[in-house]
Amino acid sequence: MRVQAYLLALLVCVLDQISKYWILEIVKLPERGFVDLLPFFRLTFVGNVGVSMGLFSADSDAGRWLLVALTAGIACVVVWWIASEKHKPEILSLGLVLGGALGNIIDRVRFGYVVDFLHFFWGERSFWVFNVADAAITCGVLVLLVRALRPAKG
Repeated sequence: MRVQAYLLALLVCVLDQISKYWILEIVKLPERGFVDLLPFFRLTFVGNVGVSMGLFSADSDAGRWLLVALTAGIACVVVWWIASEKHKPEILSLGLVLGGALGNIIDRVRFGYVVDFLHFFWGERSFWVFNVADAAITCGVLVLLVRALRPAKG
């Protein structure tokens, strides 16, 4: 099961990097700014120098590398957690988190920011711009939270 979690992490990381390549090199979203696709969804380029949802902005090189180190440390903890976890849903959820973390680490090392581009909105209400890695992390964390907060059997 742990091998499956690491393969899932690899799959998430690869899909994240392929989607970012497509956004940067094929769609050329940084030059275009945004592309409307649906009445509630567009591709919007954001070079996110912060962490989740642009919090804790790291505008300097020191901040950038601090975030790389912090995220790498979290990824190491997740690798250890996968190795010691006994429950399949948690193991796979951690694979999602690990893959997302690795995808965003690669961006921060390559570009100095994380490439975000998935943008949902409703009328004038705009929601956060995110990427495949962020979606995987969010799904993994939500499953972990639901499983941790469920009533104990027995």
